[in-house]
Amino acid sequence: MSFYSDKRNHHATLLGLVVGVAYAFTIVLTLEVCVAFYQWANFSTFNFVAAVAGVTGFIVFSDLRRYAVENTSMMVHHFGTIVRLWVGTFFVVVLALYLTKSTADFSRVVMTAWLIITPFTLTATSLLCRWWALRLYTAKGQRRTAVFVGFSEDAQRLSESFKTSKMLGISPLGFFDNRQGIQRVGAELPRLGGLMDAIRWIEENPVDVVFVALVHARSSDIAPVVDALHDSVASVYFVPDSKMFGLGHMQYAEMAGTPVLVAYETPFIGVARLLKRFVDVVLSLIILILLSPLLAFIALGVKLSSPGPVVFRQFRYGVGGQEIVVSKFRSMRNDPLPRDEEVRQATVGDVRVTPLGRFLRKTSLDELPQFFNVLEGSMSIVGPRPHAVQHNELYRKQVKGYMLRHKVKPGITGWAQVNGLRGETDTLDKMQRRIEYDLYYIRNWSLALDFKIILRTVLVVVKDRNAY
Repeated sequence: MSFYSDKRNHHATLLGLVVGVAYAFTIVLTLEVCVAFYQWANFSTFNFVAAVAGVTGFIVFSDLRRYAVENTSMMVHHFGTIVRLWVGTFFVVVLALYLTKSTADFSRVVMTAWLIITPFTLTATSLLCRWWALRLYTAKGQRRTAVFVGFSEDAQRLSESFKTSKMLGISPLGFFDNRQGIQRVGAELPRLGGLMDAIRWIEENPVDVVFVALVHARSSDIAPVVDALHDSVASVYFVPDSKMFGLGHMQYAEMAGTPVLVAYETPFIGVARLLKRFVDVVLSLIILILLSPLLAFIALGVKLSSPGPVVFRQFRYGVGGQEIVVSKFRSMRNDPLPRDEEVRQATVGDVRVTPLGRFLRKTSLDELPQFFNVLEGSMSIVGPRPHAVQHNELYRKQVKGYMLRHKVKPGITGWAQVNGLRGETDTLDKMQRRIEYDLYYIRNWSLALDFKIILRTVLVVVKDRNAY
């Protein structure tokens, strides 16, 4: 069990659980309807399918549960996203049937109908949940007024979220700040006075929520305001600025009952770590078994194409910055360099790449031996792509937060790679962008995001032009 609590408030978490159950119930109910319309089918036969689908759907659709609270658009649950997540859920069900050798016991007509119809029923459920949540949080008397004492970039983002998201149920009235040059933020949030003016204003104008931004003002300026708030009925929140310590992102958490601000943390603790490992092992075994003839064929082709070993091995940094050995099918004429020599990335038209190697790199088939690394435990299927040790030592001095990518296992594919950052990083800007995507993945990991990356990887490999 993780020591860290969910960063959303208790009410949002409860709403998310209700919505998650609704998604799981929809998946199972759609299966029941499909069985009912197929006269030869018996739903008791599908009990195992329903159980696997319900649990998997609840987990995989975790991101959409969050959207039920945090997002603002009625159409936030894009149909394409629902289809993608549902295909991932259906794949897990089929995989479970395959592993239990029971695929022959289930009607293909029912399974096909279920596969096609469920995205539409999930979309209907999504819109229904959205409507219900809007009614719940925007009912008369539910909206609260708020002011900001002190103003920062994070406080501004928060106020803009209140304006755009009705379900947050808060209407900002203005802000107090000692900086005379800021009289209004946006079109609707006015400056109501200096910090000390907040005390009298709140006494004369009862407000439901006060957000105290901790950034520009000295503690001696803020302290009297906070002290005065003890004599009010307003809810008080502190909004620390993410850039207070030169950081770009912080999250609230709770450890042993004590609130803390999390700057850097790994998402893979406790159950999350076990779940990630389970998916890695199961998918790797299936892929290696299914592709074993292809692996043998590629190995023979590499051996015949040019002198040298079939598998290319190179040192990389793994989780915790520890050295690991990563395997690929050899795609170049020369053997790998020793670890203390400079490693040169492949470039367009690189003469070292063999004709077969160029095809393997273009299709990413040279990466297939890394599934053995995943089974061994040094890599994951999805995670930040591992860089050569020499590149790590170079870029860790130039890119802020570079080594944070090593808080998790490196992956065969990653969020950066499916967002156009696959291939050579020949400029510092490209590396910085890759790190930004890697850190985003670490901060926002979910099983649904992993499945999304895996599915997008297939599409990227088909049409990508950054690999050579």
